[in-house]
Amino acid sequence: MKIGIIGAGGIGQAFAKQATKAGYEVIVSNSRGADSLKEIVSAIGGNLKAGTFEEALQADVTFLAVQWKHLESVVKADASWKDKIVIDPINPIITPGFQRAELSGRTSSEIVADLLAGARIVKAFNTYTPQLLESNPAEAGGRRVIFYSGDDEPAKKVVAEIIGKIGFAGVDLGSLAVGGKLQQFPGGSLPGLNLIQLP
Repeated sequence: MKIGIIGAGGIGQAFAKQATKAGYEVIVSNSRGADSLKEIVSAIGGNLKAGTFEEALQADVTFLAVQWKHLESVVKADASWKDKIVIDPINPIITPGFQRAELSGRTSSEIVADLLAGARIVKAFNTYTPQLLESNPAEAGGRRVIFYSGDDEPAKKVVAEIIGKIGFAGVDLGSLAVGGKLQQFPGGSLPGLNLIQLP
């Protein structure tokens, strides 16, 4: 399986480290082009390579690690999201100022699903800091928990397999409306909790 990453900030890099360590072929991209990613690719190593937005989107699964304020540029890109499995780790925070985006009572992932027409959105990897996300998932005799939610069951199954292969314990929270609300930051009850699933 090939995984594309759009966005090379802290969360994107943390996920890239875990995915490449697990043996996935990973393509990372950003708005500044592949040349700007040489140091990151060299530091992480493994099956990671720099690519274009289009290459990341053509992967089997796309990890959309952009800031909320950059969603508009992603939406405006001349690309089709139809039937693409998209992992959404985005928290609806507007920087600078750390302001919560106006969601009109919906979850951020429901809005992302509307914006990326036809995409199969799975909310995951948004409840930890990059430092915790990139650390060893094995802890205290168990595995660190990654929550995920979505409205497309086959897409959730694919993402659950990735979570497990990386070494985390996946916990299905249900739909984007229900589970997405629990794991959303700010406002949800689960972000920031370092939970371990014991054998």
